[in-house]
Amino acid sequence: MTSHLTPLSPAADSAAGAANPRRRTVVLAAAATAALAPIALGASAARAAETAPAFLHGVASGDPLPDGVLLWTRVTPAPEAVPGSGLGPDTAVGWEVAEDKAFSRVVARGSVTASAASDHTVKVDVRGLRPHTPYWYRFTAGATVSPAARTLTAPAADAATAGVRFGVVSCSNWESGYFSAYRHLAARTDLDAVLHLGDYIYEYQTGEYPAAKYVVRPHEPKNEIVSLADYRIRHGQYKTDRDAQALHAAHPIVAIWDDHEFADNAWSGGATNHTPATEGDWAARAAAAKQAYFEWMPVRASIAGTVYRRLRFGNLADLHLLDLRSFRSEQVKAGSGAVDDPERTITGRAQLDWLKAGLAGSTATWKLVGTSVMISPVAFGSLPAQLLQPLTHLLGLPEGGLAVNTDQWDGYTDDRKELLGHLKDRNIKNTVFLTGDIHMAWANDVPVNMATYPGSGTVGTEFVVTSVTSDNIDDTLHVLPHTVSVVAESAIKAANWHVKWLDMDSHGYGVLDVTAERSQMDYYVVSDKRRQDATSSWARSYRTLNGTQKVERVDQPVR
Repeated sequence: MTSHLTPLSPAADSAAGAANPRRRTVVLAAAATAALAPIALGASAARAAETAPAFLHGVASGDPLPDGVLLWTRVTPAPEAVPGSGLGPDTAVGWEVAEDKAFSRVVARGSVTASAASDHTVKVDVRGLRPHTPYWYRFTAGATVSPAARTLTAPAADAATAGVRFGVVSCSNWESGYFSAYRHLAARTDLDAVLHLGDYIYEYQTGEYPAAKYVVRPHEPKNEIVSLADYRIRHGQYKTDRDAQALHAAHPIVAIWDDHEFADNAWSGGATNHTPATEGDWAARAAAAKQAYFEWMPVRASIAGTVYRRLRFGNLADLHLLDLRSFRSEQVKAGSGAVDDPERTITGRAQLDWLKAGLAGSTATWKLVGTSVMISPVAFGSLPAQLLQPLTHLLGLPEGGLAVNTDQWDGYTDDRKELLGHLKDRNIKNTVFLTGDIHMAWANDVPVNMATYPGSGTVGTEFVVTSVTSDNIDDTLHVLPHTVSVVAESAIKAANWHVKWLDMDSHGYGVLDVTAERSQMDYYVVSDKRRQDATSSWARSYRTLNGTQKVERVDQPVR
């Protein structure tokens, strides 16, 4: 992919307003080299592409900065140029950014060349924009114009910021249901960005998770995704979801990956759901997954081609985003004692040092940490057999029900001890961990020492959002929500005093509202993930006040 910049005319520049800073634009292009066999996404996409060139996968923006934002789309230049096919001609794609939806005040424009090498995806890193300002953007290919979408830049790094508000989601499995949570977030006009905490796609073959008789809509390709073409096809399918397109068109996205963007329980050298004898070298599969991710997601590749990075929202919040799959040691069996081995890591040395330095050096009121797996320790106490079995499936526990989930920070206690000790020793206040992964909603204090909590104190709080669609307890047991799970929730809270709330059955999303006085998570649930027209309702709210490092319940959501 190559880029071509078209400068604004003096008249257009004047119309944009004299207060605008000088505009400069940096265009980033994802490049890949692969010989790929033609693989069709599906008959419906192929029929739609007969009017090519077309923008069948929507448009998106992400990683907002005070002076810019990353823009994304995918063009289908010919009917055969479906995702993963490796087919289709190089195609010039124009883009423009305006201050209004009618595009009468264009402030930046340019063009790039989309090619099969990047699966005809386009990424444009636009700079020279004004802080905390809404903009509209669109793309063109020949006479075809993409839908127009809205984005929002971040506040200036040193700006006195009254508040920021994020949608928060995770775990969106296509086969398990519809992404109505995305639709309800797209309808909101009060969000600065949406934070996706991982498992944006799932890698399984169709009918594996959930079982075939419970599949709402089948995956493409039908096989488990392993090759670069496979990952591209799967990403392409998810980008055809109308609610996902609406979400991306309404708000900038800030995303990190978890395991299912690769394979279940991924670690630096493999995954539970990877068999080298039949699926090849793990390094090649992981590289393919990463390439497709950066092609198809509006995310800037960060340090060493990973997703750990830092965004700032005025003087109010630093958002530290983690990559907990690329560097971690292999998961161990619970109860082996190896969870405490200081040679094992979930972050890798460089990332942990980066995070510690960022937290200590932050001048923001709030230190938000996007972590794909739960950092709070959890013991599971004594549970009935019918509840223990689905919990072992969801949380990766051994059948014996020992009190640790080794895929989370519980399996890497030395890294956690070092990080939490750093927060305590440096007296770092107002650290809020934002988490997904386990298809449940939690509100936790993060204790210095779980065994002596609350006497030992806390070093932060944690808000865990439930899944968009991925199965949880009631789905696994095929029972009505909030029936048998109530017993498990009570047992977990009894064994974990720092857990203030737990919902094991709902699906939905969170809205995090941050002000100088507090950070509050409002939890919303959808009525039925299997219905495309599912409604949304508020469930609970929890907050932590500035300086307290304690979670408390709130009677209503923010307005």
